[in-house]
Amino acid sequence: MNSEAVTAFRERVYAHYREYGRHDLPWRQTRDPYAVLVSEVMLQQTQVGRVVPYYEAWLESFPAPDVLAAAPLEAVLRAWQGLGYNRRAIALVRAAGVVVELHGGEVPRDRDQLLALPGVGPATAAGVRAFAFGEPDLYLETNVRAVLLHEFFADAEGVPDSELTPLLEVMLDRDNPRTWYWALLDYGAHLKRSVPNPSRRSRHHTRQTPFEGSHRQLRAWLLRVVMDLPGSTADELANALGEDAARVEGALDELAADGFLAQEDGQYRVR
Repeated sequence: MNSEAVTAFRERVYAHYREYGRHDLPWRQTRDPYAVLVSEVMLQQTQVGRVVPYYEAWLESFPAPDVLAAAPLEAVLRAWQGLGYNRRAIALVRAAGVVVELHGGEVPRDRDQLLALPGVGPATAAGVRAFAFGEPDLYLETNVRAVLLHEFFADAEGVPDSELTPLLEVMLDRDNPRTWYWALLDYGAHLKRSVPNPSRRSRHHTRQTPFEGSHRQLRAWLLRVVMDLPGSTADELANALGEDAARVEGALDELAADGFLAQEDGQYRVR
């Protein structure tokens, strides 16, 4: 892609951002790497509008890594309830613990150190580096991917990320990666509302299974009931939910293995 084409594409994306950008999102008002990390983890599998109140409440309750690392797990899970995918909350707590233990309570700037934190993958690490530190990292997340697929792979199916990253690198505004990625994110969100989701043409696209009646829903229910009724047995929980006892026991075993619950003498409590 020649420099004129790059310039024209950037200007089109920036023009959309100037007029329609979501400039007031709270995580766009900070350079605190911990706050940025929280937002990136919350946004991984949850819509923006739903995240905003949780993000603001989270930072009121757990304003820094040392506060989060020392918080009771039940308080953390209650603060997370409603966001789904509770493993993300556990990962954030564990990441905060590593930050306190190895990095003096400061979320690191270094990419490898970020990737070593629990629950932090390449996109999350790049997001923290770009939005908190202004580092021109390659931030390939779902909305950014949608833009690249729509603009440059309109007739292609099963496009791998390996074909997208070189384009992302060429088009990256290295002088202002924060605003550039915000503009790409908002343009991608616009595309998803106005055209068939381009992300479906990515080789890495996966459809989210329905939540209603799913195993994920059962786990969420169990976690909520155990928080409200600590010391319950598997049979009591199965009766309370009207669920098959074997299915409940399997889910409880998973929750215990994942670090959510502790079991003693057949009774379950949040760790």
